[in-house]
Amino acid sequence: MDILTGLIREIWHTFNEAAPYILFGTFMAGVIQTFVDKDRIVKHLGKPGFKSVFMAALFGVPLPLCSCGVLPTAMSLRKNGASKGATLAFMISTPETGIDSIMLSFALLDPIMAVFRPVAAFITAVVAGVMENIFGHKEKAPEPPKEEKCPHCSETVGRAAPGQHQHYGKRFIGGMEYAFVDLLGDISLWLALGIGIGGIISFFIPATFIENYLGRGLSAMFIMLLIGIPLYICASASTPIASALIAKGMAPGAALVFLLAGPATNTAGILAVGKFLGKRSVVIYLAAISVCAIAFGLLLNFIYSVYGINAKALMGSGGHSELTHHLGLIAAPVLVILMINAVARRNKCDD
Repeated sequence: MDILTGLIREIWHTFNEAAPYILFGTFMAGVIQTFVDKDRIVKHLGKPGFKSVFMAALFGVPLPLCSCGVLPTAMSLRKNGASKGATLAFMISTPETGIDSIMLSFALLDPIMAVFRPVAAFITAVVAGVMENIFGHKEKAPEPPKEEKCPHCSETVGRAAPGQHQHYGKRFIGGMEYAFVDLLGDISLWLALGIGIGGIISFFIPATFIENYLGRGLSAMFIMLLIGIPLYICASASTPIASALIAKGMAPGAALVFLLAGPATNTAGILAVGKFLGKRSVVIYLAAISVCAIAFGLLLNFIYSVYGINAKALMGSGGHSELTHHLGLIAAPVLVILMINAVARRNKCDD
C-alpha cells in the first residue's frame, strides 16, 4: 500500500508542476488556431525550393499537432499543392515541438532545453526538406489548389470563409474549442501515459542507475534513437519521461534524442511517408531525423559540459517556484476535468 501511495504521490507531483504550463500552452494553441490562415500557409509551401521548406519548418514549430494529428494535416497540405520537401519539413518540425511542449519543457526540464529543443526541431526539418529537394524524385511546381471542403472539420474554425467576414469572437470560440476539445482530446491519454511512466521511473529506478548502466555517450543516444523511432508518442507526453530519465542520470543529449525522434517518427508515420511521398522519401526522412538527433544531442552535451552545467540541478528551474506550485494546486484539478471532458466528447464524436 505504501508503494502505491508513494507512486501516486510522485505522479501527482509531476502533474501538479506541469498543469499550469499545459493549460497555458493549450490556450495559446487555440489562439494560433484562431489567427493562422491555412490558405496562406499552403500558398507559401507550393513551389519546390528552399523557401517553401524553410516556411514549412517555421510554420510547424509552434503548431500544437501531435504525431497522430500531423499525418492527415501534412497529407492535406500535400494534396492542396505543398511540395514534397515542404511536406516532409512540416511532418518533422510540427510533432517534434509546439507551443504546448515548449511550455512543458520550460516547466519540467530547463530553459536551455526549452530553447534548444524547438531550434533543433526547426533545423532538422529544414535539413530533411532540403535533402528531399536534392536527392528525392524531381517534381514540377503544382497547380493552384482547388477549393475543397474538409469532411472532418468545420470550414470556419480558425479562419474566415472565402467572401465572408467571420466575427473574431466566433473565431476565438472555435479556436478554444479546437484547443480544449480536439487537441486536448488527442493528447490527454498520451500525456497521462507519459506522466505516469515518468512517475514510475522517478519512484522505482534508483538514483544514478541509468548513468551507471546505460551510459552517457553515443551508446545511450543510439539506444534512445532505437526506442524513439517506432514509438507512438507526442511531444508533450515525451517531456515528463525525458525529465525523469535526466533525474536518474541520463545525459541531456541522450534525452534530447528521445525528444526529437520519439514524436517525429512512429510506425504509422513511416508507412504514410512511404505511401504518399515514396520509399526514397522514407530513407531521407529517417536519415535526417537520426543524424540530426545524434548531432544535436552531442552539441547539447558539449554546451552543458563547457559551461559546467549540471542538468539534474538545473532541471525544473524554469518553471519551479512557490507561485507555480500554488497555481498547480488549482490548475491540476481543472486540467483533469478538462481532459476527461475532452476525451469524452471526442469519443462521443467518434461514435
